[in-house]
This record gives sequence, structure tokens and C-alpha cells, in this order.
Amino acid sequence: MDPTGWVMFVTALVIVYVMPGADMILVLQTGAAEGRSRALATAGGLALARAAHVGLAGVGLAALFRAEPWTFDVARWTGAGFLVWLGWGILRSGDADPITAPGRPFSRRSHAAAFLRGLLTNILNPKALLFCSMLLPQFVHPERGPVEVQFLELGAVLVAIGLAFDVAYACLGAGLGALSAGRPRLAALRRGVFATLLIGFGLGLGLRLP
Repeated sequence: MDPTGWVMFVTALVIVYVMPGADMILVLQTGAAEGRSRALATAGGLALARAAHVGLAGVGLAALFRAEPWTFDVARWTGAGFLVWLGWGILRSGDADPITAPGRPFSRRSHAAAFLRGLLTNILNPKALLFCSMLLPQFVHPERGPVEVQFLELGAVLVAIGLAFDVAYACLGAGLGALSAGRPRLAALRRGVFATLLIGFGLGLGLRLP
């Protein structure tokens, strides 16, 4: 791909990653509630999910969603339910993570649970898969070499830029946590805002809102 094409591709990704979404809110909340290292673990889960979406888009799973709308609806409602569950868990139990509650297979607030939370949040969002399937082919040119190699290069850049933004959000979230430490009202406000946004994103996904 020529330099102009790369500039357009990277610009499109930057615009997407700076827009508030469930991934961003999750990393910010994890950083504020559990610290930077666990927020980075969440970022790792998001990166793996995005890589999986690139691979799935490459093998045509997105085409299945378009051909069989019920499969998209199943994935959509599953992802919506997970986001609402995460948001409700924050409202109900403060900064405690619903995945790491007593009796769960992961230790309380472990890095593995934070990684899983990031992985599930993105992998259960079918819009992320459709985004990959619509964006990447626009920048693939068969006359310039093997399509698989170009798809892999574009996917690697997509994942890398997303991870870079998530690392920044993890640090920002940790800063928010430090700011609200010892300030119960500010911490409660932060939890309420993040929980409400996650629930809102879940409802928007379930109701097919833009």
C-alpha cells in the first residue's frame, strides 16, 4: 500500500479509537479501580480479541452474519448482556469485579480475570468484527501482492494502534483512581458514570443504536 493509503488507514483507526466506547470505558474503569497493571492486562485481552476479529473477518465469518441475520442477533444480544452485566456489577458492588467475586474460577481481582474481561468485552461485540470486515478490504490491493500478507499487515497495525491507545487509557484510568483515592464521593461518581456508560453501550448494542 502506498504512503497515502497508510495515512488514510491509520487516520481512520485513530478516529475510531478516540471515540468513547465500551473498550475505552472498561480500561479506564479497571485502571481507576484496580490499578494500571490490571488495566494493562485488560488491554491485552482487548488486543487478542481484535486479532481474533481480524482473523475471523479474513475467513469470512462476517459474511455469515450478513447472510444469516439471526447469527448476528445472537452475538449482538450476548455482547449486550455482558456489557450490561459488567455495568450493573460496578453499580452494585462498587469497584469489585463481578468476574472475580467469591466462588469464581479466578482469584479476586487477578490479572487473568482482567485479561478475560477485556477479551470477552470485545470478542462478544459483533460490530467489532463487522468493522474489521468492512475496513480492511478497502485497503487491500490484489495487484500489489498476496492478499493474505496485506490483510495480515493491516490487521497487525490495527491491533498495535488499538493497544497503544489502551495503554494510554490504562495510565489515564490509574490517574483517575489516584485522584479519587480518599474521596468517596468522587469515587462513587466515577463508578456511576462508567457503569452507566457500559450499560448504555450494552443497551445501544442490543437495540441496534448507532
